[in-house]
Amino acid sequence: MKHVCLIYAHPNPNSFNRAIRDKVLEYLGSKNISYTLRDLYALGFDPVLSSKDFESLLAGKVPEDIAREQEIIKGSQLLIFIYPIWWTGMPAILKGYIDRVFSYGFAYEERDGELVGLLSDKRVIIINTLGASEEDYRPSGMEECLKKTTDVGIFKFCGMQVIKHIFLYSIPYVSDEERRSMLEGIIKELEVVL
Repeated sequence: MKHVCLIYAHPNPNSFNRAIRDKVLEYLGSKNISYTLRDLYALGFDPVLSSKDFESLLAGKVPEDIAREQEIIKGSQLLIFIYPIWWTGMPAILKGYIDRVFSYGFAYEERDGELVGLLSDKRVIIINTLGASEEDYRPSGMEECLKKTTDVGIFKFCGMQVIKHIFLYSIPYVSDEERRSMLEGIIKELEVVL
């Protein structure tokens, strides 16, 4: 593994998502795996894809904040996304990050009338926390919907391979011991894929 980009989206520094982030970074450090952390809230990343962005991109001029993120992603072989599921989707700041950074000409393009993903050298791990229970999400098909829209609709579309998508359920309702067990489970999953 050459380089990891960890993209993190949660505003609360005391959240379980933060504990996951810190545990993953600790693990990467212990294995001497180089990484770049993109904490979208701490960065104050502007998630709004503006008309000015469109005009710049169409003119072949990538706005500076987008170019910076694209360079980090270009230099990474693995992207790890850590974020909560809110209203059956990702936080708005992360959706805006994807809208702005995974742009035409960087993440995909048209060739011979077909859209082609340009990030085929990237692998992806997604770690999601949910307040809902597994019983609420799996039987209803919601988990599969999340995988379809994110794993396939975003990342596979851009040519990337999602190698692991971890869902951690009922976070506000589980014990600290269960949370510790979840953290250890994440590390075991990373040991398998890294």
